[in-house]
Amino acid sequence: MTYPLVRELASDGIPVTVTCRVLQFSPQGYYRWLKSPCSKRDYDNAHLTNALIDLHRDDPTFGYRFMADELELLDEFVGERRVWRLCSEMSIFSAFTKKGKSGKKPGAPVHDDLVQRNFSASRMNELWFSDITEHRTSDDKLYMASIEDAFSGRIVGYSIGPRMTRHLACAALRNAAQRHRPA
Repeated sequence: MTYPLVRELASDGIPVTVTCRVLQFSPQGYYRWLKSPCSKRDYDNAHLTNALIDLHRDDPTFGYRFMADELELLDEFVGERRVWRLCSEMSIFSAFTKKGKSGKKPGAPVHDDLVQRNFSASRMNELWFSDITEHRTSDDKLYMASIEDAFSGRIVGYSIGPRMTRHLACAALRNAAQRHRPA
């Protein structure tokens, strides 16, 4: 947008009409912009971009189509093409791509390997494993996060939800901690 340039030149003493004539647009457009420099569409796009960044932070594997679906759940009804454009402008991409395509890879593991790849335990509640499983239903998919005790092999906590998010895994861990009270 060249309107800020017109404003700067006007502050230096160059008439607005001359600058607009040289840049080949109307002075009326400049004065309209001067009253409201941020259009409603720009404001709405900024709001949607913040929502998309939050969704991507919650689950970096979501592509723009899943994010458009999530926005509908948040009562933001926008087209997939607009979501694609905003994601493309902000470089918000899914961490996974189709086979044969290049894309962003997830970063390094968040935590260190505290058990040094030794997956055996000598007593209950000494070591737990976690897993998230996808189950197809007649309508959609259902995800189950489970926590398993390494000593007994029993499920000590679980959580079920319609999306595979960090909240699902955290709920399973809270469930296991409340039921078994590990040291």
